[in-house]
Amino acid sequence: MEGRRPDYLTKVPTENNDPMYKCNPQGFPRLVWEENEPIEIVMTPNRILQLFQWERTLRELWMDGRALPSGENLENIGPNWYGHSVAHWEGNTLVVMTTGVDPRAWSDEYGNPKSYDALYEERYTRVSFDKIEGQFTINDPKVYTAPWVHPKSTFTRIPDRSTTFFGWKGLFSGVTDAICAPINEVDDFDKRIRDPAVTGVK
Repeated sequence: MEGRRPDYLTKVPTENNDPMYKCNPQGFPRLVWEENEPIEIVMTPNRILQLFQWERTLRELWMDGRALPSGENLENIGPNWYGHSVAHWEGNTLVVMTTGVDPRAWSDEYGNPKSYDALYEERYTRVSFDKIEGQFTINDPKVYTAPWVHPKSTFTRIPDRSTTFFGWKGLFSGVTDAICAPINEVDDFDKRIRDPAVTGVK
């Protein structure tokens, strides 16, 4: 937590250093479990897609039997803002396992940290025709002394008549290519503006 200045610890917005406020992705689990914006769920034979209205991005939950990456395989793949996820059914409950989440994004609005190889378990159960109950647990022994169990959440289906151009109609045609992540550019930019060969200033 050292050096993190979330809203509740600052007097004015400019003191906050939440990466989200600089147009960086909220990442996982924050985007799924903290935002109130709609999520569209698309099921295909080998994966489930979660399409997020907030950030106009998506997350893939692989259902083709592949193993969750770990060890050297995880290191070779590298971090992802939303991690690497596999899923399977246990009865009528969808179980999603995720790892490899980029630790630069905060876990929540309070600035709670996470490590790269933390393991996340989500469980989704459809409890009625228009409701899904979900819960997730973070297992991150590098950061926390015990598993962090998030309270249960209920996801309610939005009626079709409620969707507009600003809801789900036609929003995902290529817009996921426009994710803004300045955090990836900061170091390179800082080096270039201080390089005498580039600026001509010694």
